[in-house]
Amino acid sequence: MQINGNTILITGGTSGIGLAFAEEFVKHGNTVIITGRRQDRLDAIQQRIPGIVVKNADMTDAAQREELVNWVYTNYPETNVLINNAGVQLAMDLSKPVDPARVYTEIDTNLVGPIHLGSLFVPHLLGQKNPVIINVTSGLAWIPAAFMPVYCATKAAMHSFTLSQRWQLRNTKIQVIEVAPPSVDTELGHDRREDKTQSHGGIPIAEFIKEAMAALIEGELEAAIGGAKDLRAKGETIFEAFNSRF
Repeated sequence: MQINGNTILITGGTSGIGLAFAEEFVKHGNTVIITGRRQDRLDAIQQRIPGIVVKNADMTDAAQREELVNWVYTNYPETNVLINNAGVQLAMDLSKPVDPARVYTEIDTNLVGPIHLGSLFVPHLLGQKNPVIINVTSGLAWIPAAFMPVYCATKAAMHSFTLSQRWQLRNTKIQVIEVAPPSVDTELGHDRREDKTQSHGGIPIAEFIKEAMAALIEGELEAAIGGAKDLRAKGETIFEAFNSRF
């Protein structure tokens, strides 16, 4: 992937991996647009990072996804990179009835949103130079952590979807890339923590972004980062050992 001179849209860009990508791509001379649902965070980021563009949008809402695409077409028609990063991670106890609203929240955010948004952008990207779609999945796409089953299932589905998306677009100039993080020290999963300011644990965000950017520069289409490499390599053979820790 060419890492400079792009106009990049990043969903879920107000914290964690999305914000780290935004900051890094700005450093490399790209125009970066981030979305998020919290206007106060968007405003603070726009003040802190000169030149970054912000757009309030809820990626679980189909109408807002369509409005976002139209807004991008109108205001930043040179946009050539979409990073589907917005995600939510919830714990779920399958020994008792689940709350369907929580299930839909994860599925709509992690799966339906990026599938729909990517499909809306494809016609536009076909007319751009160096067009790229990056889907952020997870090492848990290969080995699920059983206490958050829907999150892991959505990431496995996005891994499968990305393979199909890449295949269907193979005869176009659109490059489809999967970035699969390991556990990264962000606020992801704060729903299950009593202290909402506590971070996720895992590798430092700076370590993740360094390796992820290197993979993009090298042209990796399926970039499993850090410990996600082991999860991809070993797959279901270590499922029991992995989950015995929780």
